[in-house]
Amino acid sequence: MENEDSDEAPSINFHEMELDDRLLKAIAKLGWASPTLIQEKAIPLMLEGKDLLIKARTGSGKTGAFMIPIIQQILTQKKISLKPQVRVLVMAPTKELCRQIHSHTLQLTIKCSQDCRVVDIAQQADVESARPLLTDLPDIVIGTPARAMSHLSNGSLVLNKSLTTLVVDEADLVFSFGYEDDVKQVLRHLPRVYQAVLASATLTDDVTSLKKLVLHNAVTLKLKDSDISVGQITHYKLYAEQDDKAALIYALLKLGLIKGKSIIFTNTVDKSYKIKLFLEQFGISSCALNSELPAAVRCHVVSQFNENKYDIIIASDEKVVTNPANSSEVQSSRNKDKESGVARGIDFQCVSNVINFDFPLDIKTYVHRAGRTARGKNKGSVLSFISVSEVQTLESVDEYLKEGLRIDTIFKDYKFKMEEIEGFRYRARDAWRATTKIAVKEARLKEIKQEIFNSKKLRGYFEDNPRDLKTLRHDKPLRTVKLPSHLANVPDYIIPQSLKAIPGLVKIHKVKKFKSASNVNKKYQV
Repeated sequence: MENEDSDEAPSINFHEMELDDRLLKAIAKLGWASPTLIQEKAIPLMLEGKDLLIKARTGSGKTGAFMIPIIQQILTQKKISLKPQVRVLVMAPTKELCRQIHSHTLQLTIKCSQDCRVVDIAQQADVESARPLLTDLPDIVIGTPARAMSHLSNGSLVLNKSLTTLVVDEADLVFSFGYEDDVKQVLRHLPRVYQAVLASATLTDDVTSLKKLVLHNAVTLKLKDSDISVGQITHYKLYAEQDDKAALIYALLKLGLIKGKSIIFTNTVDKSYKIKLFLEQFGISSCALNSELPAAVRCHVVSQFNENKYDIIIASDEKVVTNPANSSEVQSSRNKDKESGVARGIDFQCVSNVINFDFPLDIKTYVHRAGRTARGKNKGSVLSFISVSEVQTLESVDEYLKEGLRIDTIFKDYKFKMEEIEGFRYRARDAWRATTKIAVKEARLKEIKQEIFNSKKLRGYFEDNPRDLKTLRHDKPLRTVKLPSHLANVPDYIIPQSLKAIPGLVKIHKVKKFKSASNVNKKYQV
């Protein structure tokens, strides 16, 4: 059974869904005035006991779509029996996503936390440290497939009689992260009858395979990507080769043309550190986010970004994440966390811009990168720098996004005259070449060692002094490249004539080192 919907005003509100008053109060406290389209369609069907395959983009409210009816069902069951038992298992492919689902669930159960208890078993360092969380039989257990299987194997988690609902979030990543065997083993420990939900932003062959394993007579809810295409997000393209890309990111940030919080995406970890070191030379602070950092650090980076501690994150998508089968040679030399993801699964808040320094390798990755902005009903933009080798992928993404729409192209040309930033290009060329492979390697080692030291040595201190944790920043300069002091300022003679007429623009460059990017974005934030 398939149900395909387009964007339209919700025809039913939360209070009309026969939800518990405690749940309605929690929803109101979150500021959700009305359900999103996917919530409007999914919640009544789940309350009827239907299996669901939910296809909706990141930021559309998928978590609430399956978690609200789950909580309601638990509260209804508790009226009949107060016997403690694990009723729901939620599996997600990354620790960050597990943490996000856990956080949302805690917010939704704030008024009924005694009757609906939830734990996240993905964050603990090992299985034994998470065992105490399961002793009291919480109602909802959240974890990665591998971690869930580990607990099922050692007997700390038993589901064969009590489970009523199974949820697999970001289903199209589950197999690509190497969890196929784990999922199949988990299913052997479940009862014969249970309600199941698969949620995903794309419907791939892997999702089809998972659907056959998990779902029974499911209803498929497909929301069109019109909000990704022409609604909430504006897509721009700007043709540039590698050296010009560096000059562009420098000029756009320094001149305040990028307004608001931004995520810069690259395709490799090395490139993310190279850009960070490159921007450091011009007094632009940023922080790198990748799977080599400890999970607690990644979550802390995102948390501080959401709290407006800094405005620029440089995130890396790695081929090893999308194609684990080819990761053996990489894994031998680098310590990556397979239960980690950046392009998706992390709840970045109030992101105004996504910048593709490297264009994504496939359509699916573009959709999820774009989903980092325009969350909920907010608007955002995606600016992609396109080299000659990336044009073909751009055309494929364009064809996918404009399907069914009567327009020639989704991507607008970003109006920018490269000849007007010749002064920036000259500076950028030297700075880009200064960020050598050795400098990048040293920067990576320095940051990882620093974060591991902070995580281990200071853990006890920060547990006793949580306020001090807020002062721990991740955007400090790595200083593996010589930083000429004059580069932090932009002299008047290299500012394009067309921008000099903008009141106050020149003044924003008269700032102290490593504060300019933050000040620019805060001053011109939309």
